[in-house]
Amino acid sequence: MILLIMKTVISTRGQFVLPAEFRKRDGVVSGQEFDVERLGPGVYRLARAGEPENSGLVDWLLACPEKDWFVPIASESTASLKPRIGGQ
Repeated sequence: MILLIMKTVISTRGQFVLPAEFRKRDGVVSGQEFDVERLGPGVYRLARAGEPENSGLVDWLLACPEKDWFVPIASESTASLKPRIGGQ
């Protein structure tokens, strides 16, 4: 593991930018959530928030040893679906 240290600046709104090299290496994309922990005066720990419970599910299904057991389908809009009332 290579430890990289880079500098960033806090904006007037209290925001900072995670350097592009870190984002690229760790697959960080816009909208991902992070936990910030204060370890002491001026020392903070930033960690990506937990992955969703179903993270990696499709990859796991695709890895099934039974050939063609699971085949992903194209996503469709659900806007035309009518809501079910009372489980009907």
